[in-house]
Amino acid sequence: MRKGINSLCGVVQNQMGYDVRMGDCFIFINRTRTTMKILHAEDGGLVLYMKRLEEGTFRLPGYDKESRSYPMSWTDLVMMVEGIQDDPNNRLKRLKALRNRR
Repeated sequence: MRKGINSLCGVVQNQMGYDVRMGDCFIFINRTRTTMKILHAEDGGLVLYMKRLEEGTFRLPGYDKESRSYPMSWTDLVMMVEGIQDDPNNRLKRLKALRNRR
């Protein structure tokens, strides 16, 4: 997870064969599934988001062999980042922010 925005753009273009500027989000997750980087092109430039979990792991969607990726909708991405599953009683473990504790 040491790569920055320029290196990740190179990975997307050279290894994956996609153009970052097409508007798709490209998600990079480390082996332990505790850190995620999302590369996205917006009007005016590229944006790199990063989230590191203190507890729990990210759950990956199903792999598509044809596209060699994990395709998902925007809603699926938000649910993955927040640790939400289809069953509301089975939410993935996440550390609560200190600002929420009183």
